[in-house]
Amino acid sequence: METGMIVLAVILGLLGVVGSVAPGLPGPPLSWLGLLCLYFFGGTNAAGEPMSTSFLFIWLAVTTLVSIIDYLVPAWFTKLTGGSKYAGWGAIAGLFIGMIIPPVGMILGALAGAFIAEYVFASKTAVDSVSSAFGALIGFLFGTGLKLIASGLMLWQIIVYIR
Repeated sequence: METGMIVLAVILGLLGVVGSVAPGLPGPPLSWLGLLCLYFFGGTNAAGEPMSTSFLFIWLAVTTLVSIIDYLVPAWFTKLTGGSKYAGWGAIAGLFIGMIIPPVGMILGALAGAFIAEYVFASKTAVDSVSSAFGALIGFLFGTGLKLIASGLMLWQIIVYIR
């Protein structure tokens, strides 16, 4: 297998892991593209077996499912804790502002953004705003964790199929 494709697959896998945490990069889809590179350029595992088409499609399904869940779970957790759409939007805005000091700034930014948006725009009390902010934060962390696990496992499979 060409060295360039191996390097590209590993870079895509690494970008996938980074993209699982950093907003703006689609983590799991990048990792899946790394698997796809190895599939088309003859990657085999330690036993010399090539990657199967069903293996690739299973990871595509996982990638799709994790990506969808990542968009739905934060809103669900926010609603579960009594939050409004403002908490979700505030968490996203705070996350982007918090990117100045990753990863702590991203987490605290999401929490502060959700709180401020609920308090100011939804006219909730401070106690209700804190509850909504923690719901938005838990949803964000859950979605990020799922993406990180999926991308990490795909990176591991990329490494396995380099042989």
